[in-house]
Amino acid sequence: MDAIYRTQRHFYDLTRKYYLLGRDALIAGLAPPANGSVLEIGCGTGRNLIVAAKRWPGAQFYGIDISEAMLETARANVAKAGLSERILFAQGDAAAFDARALFGVDGFHRVFQSYTLSMIPDWRGALREGVAKLAPGGRLDVVDFGQQERLPRWFRGLLFAWLAKFDVSPRADLFAAIDEIAPHAQHKPLYRGYAWSARLFRD
Repeated sequence: MDAIYRTQRHFYDLTRKYYLLGRDALIAGLAPPANGSVLEIGCGTGRNLIVAAKRWPGAQFYGIDISEAMLETARANVAKAGLSERILFAQGDAAAFDARALFGVDGFHRVFQSYTLSMIPDWRGALREGVAKLAPGGRLDVVDFGQQERLPRWFRGLLFAWLAKFDVSPRADLFAAIDEIAPHAQHKPLYRGYAWSARLFRD
């Protein structure tokens, strides 16, 4: 991943903001409790965590990413935003990481995964890990590419071919996997299926 993002990280946010739809709606709906903890799995450049920390000033934020190059950019962006005390980063595998060792936290009130599952080979493992890292009563929020089910077939073909150039694979069985992992989950398509969103809960 470092090989991929060593250069891309410098213009990643500028290019992605036009087609990673649903990210800001997810952040606006996080609603962590007072003094709550929020983790982003696959935090990239830190863009989402900066937006979330400004939107929810009473919470503490954490981010993991497998790419140290991305984390270097994320730390610089967070420092520039003056949020280094409220947003902490660590390198970790989305499908297997030790939150206690990385952050001294056993569970998070909110965890979110934004356009990461379509890039993670063991994406089911990443979903399970996200749920496993929730504190009691916590919630995992997900948004990613959908199957374009209510959009023209030509659009789907062009989009999927373009995404494949960046090793991005929208998961056709995402909702089925979510239902298997968290039977009481909520999920729905967005923007005529351009994106899919979900919420998974821990009792």
